[in-house]
Amino acid sequence: MKILGLTGSIGMGKSTAATTFRRLNVPVFDADAAVHRLQGRGGAAVRPIEAAFPGTTREGPGGRYVDREALRARVLGDPAALRRLEAIVHPLVRRAERHFLAAARRRGERLAVLDIPLLLETGGEKRVDLLLVVSAPAAVQRARVLRRKGMTPERLAAILARQMPDALKRKKADHVVQTGLSRHAAQRQIRAIVRGLRQ
Repeated sequence: MKILGLTGSIGMGKSTAATTFRRLNVPVFDADAAVHRLQGRGGAAVRPIEAAFPGTTREGPGGRYVDREALRARVLGDPAALRRLEAIVHPLVRRAERHFLAAARRRGERLAVLDIPLLLETGGEKRVDLLLVVSAPAAVQRARVLRRKGMTPERLAAILARQMPDALKRKKADHVVQTGLSRHAAQRQIRAIVRGLRQ
């Protein structure tokens, strides 16, 4: 089974690319969704996050969960706090990823996708056979991200400071999908890649 790493900076169209892979019946592991589950009601990360960052979890129907805004405010701009958080969350996400890949192998899949935002920043390229980077012009990226609820130029700058520059990601990629033209153009590129990898 080939493992394709899907990554790209914020606002580059990674979620749309992941949806296209799913429509082509390629199993996709969504690292962001795994984090949401781990931090959601009764999730495995809730208790250790509360211990490390007191006051960042809330009690609700169905159990305790992480208040993501409170946690974000606690770690944003604090590299030491961010490292503490990553030391809690990353091993749990990796465990979920291993379960996903094992299930895909058991089903006899020929291709599986790991959709991981900070794949290159965390050395995750060692765990994949091929790397696909989604990319768009900086102006398109900025416009997309600033349309998101609660996003500000300052917050965008803080996020981009944690991410490897797009040009460097593209240099490391086996495949680059340009998402700045149209959704259909990006989908055509992905379909061609999947055809090639399945042969």
